[in-house]
Amino acid sequence: MKHKVITRLTIERIATEGKCLGYHEGKVVFVSQVAPGDVVDVRITKGKSSFMEGEVVYFHEYAKDRVEPFCSHFGTCGGCKWQHLPYDLQKEFKRQQVIDQLQRIAKIPIPEVAPILGSTNTLYYRNKLDFTFSHAKWLTREEINSGQDFDRNALGFHIPKMFDKILDIEHCYLQGGISNEVRNTLRNFAREQGLSFYDIRNQQGLLRNLIIRTTLSEETMVIVQFGENDPESIFKVMQFLQSNFPAITSLLYVINTKGNETFHDLELTTFAGRDYIEEEMEGLRFRIGPKSFYQTNSEQAHALYQVVREFAHLQGHEVVFDLYTGTGTIANFVAKKAKQVIGVEYVSEAIDDARINAQLNGLENILFYAGDMKDILTEEFMERHARPDVIITDPPRAGMDEKVVQMLLRIQAPILVYVSCNPATQARDLALLGERYQVDRIQPVDMFPHTYHVENVVRLILKL
Repeated sequence: MKHKVITRLTIERIATEGKCLGYHEGKVVFVSQVAPGDVVDVRITKGKSSFMEGEVVYFHEYAKDRVEPFCSHFGTCGGCKWQHLPYDLQKEFKRQQVIDQLQRIAKIPIPEVAPILGSTNTLYYRNKLDFTFSHAKWLTREEINSGQDFDRNALGFHIPKMFDKILDIEHCYLQGGISNEVRNTLRNFAREQGLSFYDIRNQQGLLRNLIIRTTLSEETMVIVQFGENDPESIFKVMQFLQSNFPAITSLLYVINTKGNETFHDLELTTFAGRDYIEEEMEGLRFRIGPKSFYQTNSEQAHALYQVVREFAHLQGHEVVFDLYTGTGTIANFVAKKAKQVIGVEYVSEAIDDARINAQLNGLENILFYAGDMKDILTEEFMERHARPDVIITDPPRAGMDEKVVQMLLRIQAPILVYVSCNPATQARDLALLGERYQVDRIQPVDMFPHTYHVENVVRLILKL
């Protein structure tokens, strides 16, 4: 079955994870980088009893709705997989994805799903990007066939499903400001200076990772991750960045000789400027450190939080629980409309940031607790605090632990607002919550144009 070519397969509709599907001899065939209406020849790369996966080898007909991708890296880079689809169609598919997941998994009565809130900006909307240095640049078929010699040092994104191959990025349409200039200038400097790019297989090399964070007020944080403790070379790199990009607000570095790129357990050094940047929303200030979480699309985060606040229907006398509060952005956002907000988060460093943000904004009606949600949200915890009138929950992609769901069923807050970046796990949790709650409103929000990802906000009302 593998390597078999299916000819003239008609692509029927969008499926999960940005793929599309067609049907061949009673089996579903999943294909990437196509659009409903395309007619293609497909080489099978994986075959199972009930479905197949394949890659396009030839287009016979193009879908009428298809548009020209704007990025030269499309098809090789793993990001922006839907840029060949017009944005209005992307939004339709995302809304339908929410409907399908809720109907197929939750299997509870749901109201009409509101039209998706689209992103004002569909390009340069991200405030954070991670780039990886590698001595093993990915070469396209065209480059290989050209017979030319290429510098194999690269700074860019991982090739999908290949941990050791990096696509060298010339221009990324995801992040604006000085992001592209910083990346390209640093890569060129490192090549000229003969600095070593990281070899992930042998765990060696000086330059390992570059993180760029930006804010709507045009503050910029740059973090360079070094794979070797070479003070002279580190100083050379950091001084080069400081001299060439004086607009950088926060310039930091970290030495990481571990087997992975995570640095939350490592100490960072501030080379120049502050050790944080700040974002603003409705007059609220949010301090973002190198280890802080903040919604990646700043403008659309505002739209998302407005939906959450509307769904919470606060009148000023309510006690609000904000579960999985992160750095307290939602807690801060709703605090002025509530009597008290109690935020809970399992990452202690995030709670440190949340407390700083509350202080920056002069909010004295917020309490924060750090720890595992299922261990903190107990009967004893409930006895020490007023029972909530509203619970807001914004869990990670895996959704809520079943013990947390069961506790919510016991607490029985009149209003429950569930924010999710994964409608499938949200639907699973809604099925459990359906024992005591009914879904009242549903509002999908698009945080990531040109991808299949969608945020979804659901309001649940306690059954009488």
